[in-house]
Amino acid sequence: MMYRIACFACLASIAISSLGCKPTASKSADAKPLGTFSLAWSEYPSWSVFGVAGELGLINKEAGKLGEYEKKWNVDIVLKQADYDPCISMYGTGTVDAVCITNMDILGPADSRASVAILPTSTSNGADACIGVGINDLEGLKGVTTFGLEKSVSQYCFERCLEQKGLSKSDYPFSQMDPGAAATAVQTGDSKVKSIIVWNPYVMNTLRSKPDSKVLFDSSSIPEEIIDMVVVAKDSLDKPGGKNFAMAVLDVYYAINQRMADSKTADETLIAIGANFSKLGLDDMKTIVTQTRFYSTPDAALALFEGKKFTEETMPAVASFCESHGIIGAKPGIGFNDASQKVNFESSYLKWTQQGLTPDKL
Repeated sequence: MMYRIACFACLASIAISSLGCKPTASKSADAKPLGTFSLAWSEYPSWSVFGVAGELGLINKEAGKLGEYEKKWNVDIVLKQADYDPCISMYGTGTVDAVCITNMDILGPADSRASVAILPTSTSNGADACIGVGINDLEGLKGVTTFGLEKSVSQYCFERCLEQKGLSKSDYPFSQMDPGAAATAVQTGDSKVKSIIVWNPYVMNTLRSKPDSKVLFDSSSIPEEIIDMVVVAKDSLDKPGGKNFAMAVLDVYYAINQRMADSKTADETLIAIGANFSKLGLDDMKTIVTQTRFYSTPDAALALFEGKKFTEETMPAVASFCESHGIIGAKPGIGFNDASQKVNFESSYLKWTQQGLTPDKL
């Protein structure tokens, strides 16, 4: 199975009224929404943005009640927060219209449900790391078993980083272990576990609690290969109001990013995101957002979705990894602005947001 598990499901309630924001245009509160759409999200830095948006009132996460951006785009958005695997299951079974998911993990559900990636939210830039105990370098890691989640972003990161460094994975054994258990084993001094590959906050907490542990390599070696995204089912986009829903999601995401970029609201916004991601404080979140780099503007997102490296190298390599490791039965059709493919990376919504398209022009 494919996981980037969010293991801290408790949603913190915080006072963030000073972060409240208003869209540039809005529909009357009495206007009937074009439709109701649902977004499943799990705790991860750039996905916790949607939890903060719900607290700010940009989105009212309950059905039948509209937040500011729902009024603007005339749609009703229901936010469903859960651990990562249940989010994938909800999306795969058609329980929700959209999901926060990685570019790797969407390949499975898309085989039975045509999917459209509308928004890259962030990329792992050191957030996934191989940590060794008493091991100084990759030569010292040779022959030592690394523990992590099989058939996942962790195993992909492990093998791709070795490949990128010109090393053979046959010299570096990998074994299945739950990431929480792997991190705990290192932190408590389990002599059987000398190397793990995990993600934040496990990385941060392990390095902090185990002085003789160190990062041997991390996802910064494979830039823009592990991508966190929002994906919408094609059949949902085709429903009345589907385009409005997509635009509202982008609008909300960039509104929070603007607050992160504004010195007056940056710290409070990071604190709010941290409360929705493992209950981390400001100092930790300042580190987290350097290791989980947000695509904070449409320009940055478009550069990824339309870049040759991502379209011609990264996604084919990700699909090949998933097929060779039995994560998917066969590679689904992957397209870029190609609605005929099972997984379509669609840049139209990003361009419309970039252009400042208003609901009456959609």
